[in-house]
Amino acid sequence: MHKRTVGLLSLGAAILSLLVAAVPTGAAVPAGTVVAEQRVPRTVVLDGKRLVHAKQRLDQGDPVRRRALADLVQQADNWLGKGPWSVTDKTQTPPSGDKHDYLSQAPYWWPSQPKTPDNPLGCPYVSKDGQRNPEADLIPDHSERAYVFASAYTLSLAWYYTGQAAYARHAADILRTWFVTPETRMNPRLINAQFVPCGDDGRAAGLIEFSLGFTSLLDAAAILNTGAPGWTPADHDGFRSWSTQFLDWLTTSDFGKAESAAVNNHGTFADMQVAAIALAVGRPQLARQTVAQARTTRIDQGISPDGSQPQEIRRTRSYHYSAFNLLALARLADVGRHVGINLWKYQGPDGQSVFKAVDFLLPAATGTAPWPYPESKFEIWKANDVIHAAADAGDRDAQAALPLLTPPPGGDLWTLRPAAELLSSELF
Repeated sequence: MHKRTVGLLSLGAAILSLLVAAVPTGAAVPAGTVVAEQRVPRTVVLDGKRLVHAKQRLDQGDPVRRRALADLVQQADNWLGKGPWSVTDKTQTPPSGDKHDYLSQAPYWWPSQPKTPDNPLGCPYVSKDGQRNPEADLIPDHSERAYVFASAYTLSLAWYYTGQAAYARHAADILRTWFVTPETRMNPRLINAQFVPCGDDGRAAGLIEFSLGFTSLLDAAAILNTGAPGWTPADHDGFRSWSTQFLDWLTTSDFGKAESAAVNNHGTFADMQVAAIALAVGRPQLARQTVAQARTTRIDQGISPDGSQPQEIRRTRSYHYSAFNLLALARLADVGRHVGINLWKYQGPDGQSVFKAVDFLLPAATGTAPWPYPESKFEIWKANDVIHAAADAGDRDAQAALPLLTPPPGGDLWTLRPAAELLSSELF
């Protein structure tokens, strides 16, 4: 997109913010005013009614949401002119032989031997937990997939709250290119994700690269489907068809089954992804079944009575992964709300609960005490969204902690998209 166009859109957003700011703080809708009924997005993680409420509060001049909107618009403007992206952009051919297959290299695996003419790759590769091999960044699918997830979600929300058509059209183009258009779409499977050089052509662990962000696109598509310019019924049908095929692969393939059986954050994210996609494509019973079984597999077995998460605190980045697993649990609880299961209120036989796991992070997340486990890159704001989610669900300790939180990079968007999202300075 031309720079002048981007500048005009940014100016439009600034004017919108000024107009909204002109409404007195906390102003009520004047008596007799007819408020147009908003079409509620049929989201599967976000609560569509809360989005409608947030939009109404913005129209009334709510100052917290005005600040969040300014941050959201700035992020959306940064995505205009970037993309769309496609798995066919890469020069590498996956082991499958099909460039429409997603390809990524296992990030924590390194050559164990010097690279020589007889062993140019330095085989065999060995795992070094938490140490990212820069070789993994040479394959564009990994980074472009992250751009698709972040941009389409941000742009769809920006359109919803500002009404600026350019945001919706670009979000639609990004989703259509990666998931719908035959020449550029990705195959709905992950058979070559996180391959290990001179080892596996792909691994079940590679599914985490989609499960941590794809569910945001389900909500982005639902938001666009409320009447966004540029998003057509054919786009909706194509994206839904891709999601249905992907769900079938996740639930029947060896990789999908292995990832769901994982006892750490991989398994939690796998459950969250299956439940959310199932709800989005009209399989609510599968969604409910997946959420229900998480009470045993993810809470009883994954959280200790004191709130620590044994599988996560043993990592070299224990704070990051503790918050990361809770991110998936919080989003799974959001899906549960749609199907009548309250994961927040559940307590295991020894008192295990998601509330306890969140509370375990509070001293470090508020800066009142150091994190007591190994963490090679401590970022205090990593747990902010899961604390917001717990506070919303009734956790009084989390509610008391909210004023003490350090805002994440890009600002706190919770009031405009009240569901836990990945807060990170890194590309996942």
